[in-house]
Amino acid sequence: MAKGRTFDLVIAANRLPVDRVVDSDGTERWRRSPGGLVTAMDSVMRGREGAWVGWAGDPGEAPTPFDEGGMWLHPVEISQEEVEQYYEGFSNDTLWPIYHDVIVPARFHRPWWVAYERVNQRFAEAIAEVAAEGALVWVHDYQLQLVPQLVRELRPDVRIGWFNHIPFPPVELFAQLPWRSRLLTGLLGADYLGFQRTADAQNFIRSCRRHLDATTKGDTVTLPAADGRPGRTVRASAVPISIDFRSLDELARSPAVKARAQEIRASLGNPETLFLGVDRLDYTKGIRHRLKAYEELLAEGTLSTPDVTFVQVATPSRERVDAYKRLRTEVETTVGHINGSYSTIGAQAVHYLHQSYPREEMAALFQAADVMLVTPLRDGMNLVAKEYVTCRNDLGGALVLSEFTGAWHELHQAFVCNPHDIEGLKQTMLRAMSASPKEKQRLMRALRRRVSDHDVLVWADRFLENLRAAPDRPPRRTGKERS
Repeated sequence: MAKGRTFDLVIAANRLPVDRVVDSDGTERWRRSPGGLVTAMDSVMRGREGAWVGWAGDPGEAPTPFDEGGMWLHPVEISQEEVEQYYEGFSNDTLWPIYHDVIVPARFHRPWWVAYERVNQRFAEAIAEVAAEGALVWVHDYQLQLVPQLVRELRPDVRIGWFNHIPFPPVELFAQLPWRSRLLTGLLGADYLGFQRTADAQNFIRSCRRHLDATTKGDTVTLPAADGRPGRTVRASAVPISIDFRSLDELARSPAVKARAQEIRASLGNPETLFLGVDRLDYTKGIRHRLKAYEELLAEGTLSTPDVTFVQVATPSRERVDAYKRLRTEVETTVGHINGSYSTIGAQAVHYLHQSYPREEMAALFQAADVMLVTPLRDGMNLVAKEYVTCRNDLGGALVLSEFTGAWHELHQAFVCNPHDIEGLKQTMLRAMSASPKEKQRLMRALRRRVSDHDVLVWADRFLENLRAAPDRPPRRTGKERS
């Protein structure tokens, strides 16, 4: 395909949906990445022709744009210094803590902000290059909050949407950011802004009112005319993300996955109760809290091996950031202490797996687990909860879900917990494991119906429908904008 090709739908995210893989013979190839966004957007792009703008994952010169699986991938160059400042620094050591209730302190460094501006500008230019006349541009997540306005300046003819996969903070926390006004202005370049929860959209609107003195009404922000440009109205509302229910349900029903689930239970000694946690190794996920609750139940004698065991999958994440390094040390120390104190020969109290697994293995793990522990301290959605529900086509299992996830606003039949309340979390774990089979079936049936009826395609259609129906129509290109 020749360079210069344009598309009516352009996706932009920090990462491309592929990873570079080098085979044993030295051959390089691209492999579809794991992760919630890629899985969700893979379903969205199926049957649609579009482009995806993002970083290829390696610092330095970007690869030449290429076609992969019917999607045009347009890599953006990010240097090693920018990886450290834009991504590890500003995105994950400044924005991430602020947007997650400052569970760890945020750090503010002006060079990080400068790098964030520079990389966002580069993304905007790449989007402008591949977007066709009047294209729909869908920008994703907190790493690219300046991109909507930058794209608008380059290409006022396109429709611009932005979706936030993480929470948007209350105005009092957002106010800590020295660059708060610039971030809000960047986001208001979009025609439509999507958030996981209504509360997140309302937090954004309140911040616009407080820090930009913007006029707001309901779910809209109105910007006055300025610099010869007409006034605009931007809408911000909740469009909670989901998963590809049908695809995962089909996988979970396969004989191979069902057989593997039985193998997993057998390898763990066929415990009466298998607790499972599956998370990125992130301080927002409440991993330490659930380990503490489990440890106390063992210490009290309420639970004991080999009747129970706990599998914790902790996918490596942002391992160069100091807060994540400390978390890994703390979690591994806690796991070691629990196993040293409460394991017996042939019956380990905690099986800690610091690695990622393919979808087939995860589906089998979900089927093997009696109680799924999803206990984040703050989470935009948490798709693991929906994946567990989807894999339980046997209507078995029980979901323990933190009230601080976006998923809780949809999955009300879960066993809800406040992960900060360790005693309450312990009691919730016990209720989930001791519920009758009939009660578990009733709850799981309702949970599955919710996820099935509101899958990833419904989410995408709702977002794109809201984007197309955004209040203002963009003008046609005049030829003066960047070509």
